[in-house]
Amino acid sequence: MNTFTGFKKGLNLGGWISQCVANTEEHYNNFITEKDIEQIAKWNYDHVRLPIDYEIIMSEDGFFLPSGFRHIDDCISWCKKHGLNIILDLHKTKGYMFDKDAVKDPDLFFHDKALQDVFVKIWCFMAERYGKYSDFVALELLNEIVNPNLQDDWNRIATRAFKEIRQFAPDSWIVVGGVNYNSVSAVPGIDVPYDEKTVFTFHCYEPLVFTHQKAPWVEKMPPDFDVSYPGPSIDYIREKSRLIPQACHGAIFDKDMDDLQLDENFFEYLFKPALDTAEKKNVPLYCGEYGVLDRAPVEDTLRWLNDIHKALENHGIGRALWNYKQKDFGLADSHYDPIREAVVSKN
Repeated sequence: MNTFTGFKKGLNLGGWISQCVANTEEHYNNFITEKDIEQIAKWNYDHVRLPIDYEIIMSEDGFFLPSGFRHIDDCISWCKKHGLNIILDLHKTKGYMFDKDAVKDPDLFFHDKALQDVFVKIWCFMAERYGKYSDFVALELLNEIVNPNLQDDWNRIATRAFKEIRQFAPDSWIVVGGVNYNSVSAVPGIDVPYDEKTVFTFHCYEPLVFTHQKAPWVEKMPPDFDVSYPGPSIDYIREKSRLIPQACHGAIFDKDMDDLQLDENFFEYLFKPALDTAEKKNVPLYCGEYGVLDRAPVEDTLRWLNDIHKALENHGIGRALWNYKQKDFGLADSHYDPIREAVVSKN
């Protein structure tokens, strides 16, 4: 099967020029520096995924901002110097972001041609600017389409962007995901004019009640909600999941899960529909986000990471852990001190 070479083990750089804690030049200049890229390379990762919010690189009246592109250019330069590949991920476009509070109407983008034109304009400019780095720079169309009912609309928009990008970046990897928060179960529904430099991506935070325990942004999540991994049984995770609306519709409730243990076989089951699609179309898979909130017990976090890594490695699926620093998941933060060496050594 086709292989996403050079993107086996990576880290996300969330919080730098996307979902920023402060939209200031001081933040952009200091949150990520060359020393961070050097550290990631020393940890033997082979790439980073760089989330980008459109307002960092484009003004509200549609002009591109050299000051914003400087930070992308710096990161690309640092990555090249330290032997890392990089994925440029448009995390937010005008009119759309996965965070429902970030835009007034999160579905408007999928029905508004003017907003879609801006999306394509951004990608034409990015492809023309960075297509020359196709040996180590990949392009990810858009992060996490939330609404599962927008599959056809997203496929239409992604197809248009794909075709436009190919005019400027014929040799670049194009990374595209599906709906329902980039769910792995949505991979079979991805319908773009794929070629030999196309990657299908998904995110994995299952079971959500474990990876997002105590997360304040999850609806009806108590601040003292404790969940262990693997836990005593599937039923234990199901009971916990029923208490959280966002978690009560996951694959954990599939009848086929009844006889499975919470280990790498759980992830094997999750990945199977995507693997079947990838094999049929000869398109590599990539897990662009996965991780555990820093409120979970670190010993359980390590067990979860070991299990998902086994399943990903069994099928040659590249991955990028969320997140390098901060954003409640930071591998470089003090919460992960007890297990960081074990995570990095096996990463």
